[in-house]
Amino acid sequence: MTIIHTTADSFLEVATQQTAGTPAVMKEALLVSPEGFGLSEQSAADNPYMTTGLPLDLDKASRQHEALVSKLEELGVKTRIFSGIAGHDDGVFPNNVFATTPGRLVIGAMRHPVRRKEAEREDIRAFFSETLGYEIRDLSAEDCVAELTGPLVIDRVRNIGFCGMSSRVDETGCELMAEALGLTAVLRFELAPGEYHTNLVLAIAAGKICLVHPNSVPNPFLLKSLRAIYEDRVLLLDQAEKDAFAGNCIAATKRDLLFSRTAEKALRERTVSLLEDGGFSSHFLEMNEFEKAGGSVRCLVAEIY
Repeated sequence: MTIIHTTADSFLEVATQQTAGTPAVMKEALLVSPEGFGLSEQSAADNPYMTTGLPLDLDKASRQHEALVSKLEELGVKTRIFSGIAGHDDGVFPNNVFATTPGRLVIGAMRHPVRRKEAEREDIRAFFSETLGYEIRDLSAEDCVAELTGPLVIDRVRNIGFCGMSSRVDETGCELMAEALGLTAVLRFELAPGEYHTNLVLAIAAGKICLVHPNSVPNPFLLKSLRAIYEDRVLLLDQAEKDAFAGNCIAATKRDLLFSRTAEKALRERTVSLLEDGGFSSHFLEMNEFEKAGGSVRCLVAEIY
């Protein structure tokens, strides 16, 4: 049973002792191509990273998506690509709807009706149940809001999670996500007003390095916990780095981090140096069409464990 913690001391009693058998990084990646991609009016209501005044270039979005797939494959990550569907404006961001732990698919409970249609996709459900033989835990059938690895950032090595509360997750959703993903302990905290998904302001890279924007998580017990676990491998992002989606990176392997070109332009030399000292090579991809919709590299990838 997962224990949800709201203080650093109780969380650290468990978190500093945990080592899980789950691999540090994904074995495969699920992506949804940008057919049907659009700027959702519903999502814009509580996603401050969206730039709704700019038109989308869908041809450019397709090229950027293909480049991300190519980079993942180049790094040895097998990709599973599903076509987008008209009316699924945010369907290119599957990590909020589909998450896995070995042998299990978890389906999220989305706040906005436009995204609930994504959770009903029978092709993705069938792929996991029939092709991979995974059991399915469907949170969309529960009375909760639980947008999976949007609000919940997971350290797979330690089998722990960090859940930032906002309009995209409620307390019941936090508990159900943690249980469904088999986490031993989850630290629950409030995001700063205006933030909507934790994965824009906090990243755990292969259990080795933590990137965090402290002003977006103004809870002293969270920073205390991060420093206790990751020690000198906590990288504090400044406002410009955060706004440029530097926190929305993803570890493709134990040595390779993916960022957008937008993030690259904002990263300070100190941040890059600390990443290199941590044993990571950084790879940068054009993602600006997707960033207009408020998400970047991490949002585009649903990890398969």
